[in-house]
Amino acid sequence: MVSQKLASTRTEVIEAAQLDHFCNSPALKNLNPERRASMKMPTARTSYSDDPAWADITPIEQNDGGPNPLAAIAYSDEYSDTMGYLRAVMAKNEFSDRALDLTKDVIRMNPAHYTVWLYRAKILLELKKDLREEIVWLNGVALKHQKNYQIWHHRHVIMENLGDPSGETDFISQMFIQDSKNYHVWSYRQWLVRRFDLWDTELHDVDALLKDDVRNNSAWNHRYFVTFGRGKPVSDDIVNSEIDYSKTAITIAPQNPSAWNYLRGVLRKGNRALDSISSFCSSFADISDPDTVRSSHALDFLADIYATQSDKTEEAAKALDLLADRYDPIRANYWHYRKSQLASANTGASRGQAQIVT
Repeated sequence: MVSQKLASTRTEVIEAAQLDHFCNSPALKNLNPERRASMKMPTARTSYSDDPAWADITPIEQNDGGPNPLAAIAYSDEYSDTMGYLRAVMAKNEFSDRALDLTKDVIRMNPAHYTVWLYRAKILLELKKDLREEIVWLNGVALKHQKNYQIWHHRHVIMENLGDPSGETDFISQMFIQDSKNYHVWSYRQWLVRRFDLWDTELHDVDALLKDDVRNNSAWNHRYFVTFGRGKPVSDDIVNSEIDYSKTAITIAPQNPSAWNYLRGVLRKGNRALDSISSFCSSFADISDPDTVRSSHALDFLADIYATQSDKTEEAAKALDLLADRYDPIRANYWHYRKSQLASANTGASRGQAQIVT
């Protein structure tokens, strides 16, 4: 119990430090102290049933299917009380400051309650609240509950109506300090880039993330999105630059699948043949000297390259054998299948040649 209490205290200290750090960041430098304080999650309050401000509301109790439900959820008294009042105001379609405060209380207890997020957004828009203040409050919630997708959908709705992404990339950077592969944050960032045409500033941030962790597959994915996702033709200079970028990253970590996958994608998008990087791949996997292979991904590339060359079928088979038997045995069945496809292709080619001769 003592260790659990210490761990809980340590978590609270870390979260408080994160919030304090963000409150002093450039993204919030123009906000007054009251707004900064509003970032914090609300603390527990007295029962709504004892609050005179809610005397006109009759709470709607949870219906679990009769007086003796088979598997009733053991909600806390506080949560049951709060939810009863939430159901009541939603049934009345009430849009008020007290209803807005109520949603904040529910979110404090259950931030994954997607219905309350939708209701909160409706209230904010109906009352024409300052959406910048909502973003500031939302920052604290997101830092505390990092893997909650409802938070990011709500942020999407608010930012769409706010129409101004100022400070968003700064806050996203704070989120990435905690988890640089947070799927919800990356999805939101892609929407943000599209919505507000932020393409030109993105590569700088992606570079920083990849310098910090060259194996960050999420950052590689975002780099591809930024480079090729605009729906516009990409110049040969950009393709060449991205090929060189990939090669440099591979040199740093030859067994990093993210960089190899990115390189394959760039070659495909730029209409470049795989054999254009044959020499580069061979520098990491010389099939004539299996003991010196430094990258199974290079072997995979070479197998694909050799398979397109009629006089290199044996080399392709050897690369696949090395993968199946030595460098990636966990996927031996896949590599054996790839090898069987080589044999099928050769058989088909031979039959085609025979038919032509006939």
